Amino acid sequence: MPQSLVNLNYHLIFSTKGREPFIDYELQLRLFEYISGLLRAKSFRLLIAGGMPDHVHCLVSLHQGIAVADAVRIVKACTSKWIHETFPRHAGFGWQGGYGAFTVSSSNLSKVESYVLKQSEHHRTVSFQEEYLAFLQRHKISYNEQ
Repeated sequence: MPQSLVNLNYHLIFSTKGREPFIDYELQLRLFEYISGLLRAKSFRLLIAGGMPDHVHCLVSLHQGIAVADAVRIVKACTSKWIHETFPRHAGFGWQGGYGAFTVSSSNLSKVESYVLKQSEHHRTVSFQEEYLAFLQRHKISYNEQ
């Protein structure tokens, strides 16, 4: 077989530094457009994005030539720089150092898309911390609770 064919879908979750509520509605709309263009320029795809003022969820399809950590680093670094240049009122904006990346099979894409789009509804009853710990437990990822 002369070509490598892959399907690498990830549900990425990362929060603002200190979980500060920097991402208001206006910023969120523009941020997701920016992330989509950024990923497209790197031959990746943003399938859907959603979030809350203190964190984002991105369902992405990555190219086989890049590690997930590198993709997240690119997104976080470029968006942070863009936010500082475009939104002076967000001078204190930053992303927290860590992130979550969870694989998503093609058969579950629509379920995850729906979940990402319903973040506001979901977070009426579940905090970000509760949500994130549930993801780690569901995916059997060990973590330090501190």
